[in-house]
Amino acid sequence: MTLSLLLACIWAILATITAFLPMRLQYGPGLTLLILAGPLLVFIGVQHSAWVVLAALAGLVSMFRRPLWFLGSHLLRRLTEGAG
Repeated sequence: MTLSLLLACIWAILATITAFLPMRLQYGPGLTLLILAGPLLVFIGVQHSAWVVLAALAGLVSMFRRPLWFLGSHLLRRLTEGAG
């Protein structure tokens, strides 16, 4: 197993452990994992094909679907307020 996939597995385990924490304690580790996901996806892309990156991205979106939905709606609201 390559280093990038090993790190992705560790990332997924840490995300699962974070999900077991009470909601008030999830923000710090969750935000850290979300920030680390970008460089990890790039690292996976360097060592593997785009298909592997898409599979990892699907896992990321699956695990962070609610925070990403909130972030997207917040950004869209900010953009529409700025235009009006």
